[in-house]
Amino acid sequence: SSGINAEYGDLRSTTYHAVMAIRPLHTPKVVKKHTKQWLRHHSDRYKRLGQKWRKPKGIDNRVRRRFKGQIRMPKIGYGSCKRTKHIHPDGFKHVLIHNIKELEVLMMQHRTHAAVVSATVARHNRVKILERAKQMSIRIANPNAGLKT
Repeated sequence: SSGINAEYGDLRSTTYHAVMAIRPLHTPKVVKKHTKQWLRHHSDRYKRLGQKWRKPKGIDNRVRRRFKGQIRMPKIGYGSCKRTKHIHPDGFKHVLIHNIKELEVLMMQHRTHAAVVSATVARHNRVKILERAKQMSIRIANPNAGLKT
């Protein structure tokens, strides 16, 4: 732990993202076909209906029958492109990490995948994971989480 203090200074005042600026291998343009939230039919009319999407099942329902001028239903065509699916705005796919062994799985994919240290990891283990990630040049998406007191 003395090595990380020498390189980064005090943990409570230092941010890691300036040091660990690993760029993604390629950043394809992510196209979202539908950005608004899917709303349940008649959720604006009746308070007892939540806004969370539910497929309309009624025999006369005009949304289910896809009448002109009605709200759209989610369907497979609104899915993301396979190349850009699960890519975050930083250009990486995020993988949840709980220990150093799980971090070493990302060694060969360090230009396409970034590690996210789990919220359940203790502070002293988090410091060890950050130190090892710096050695293997793996990007940590949340480097400062859980380090400030």
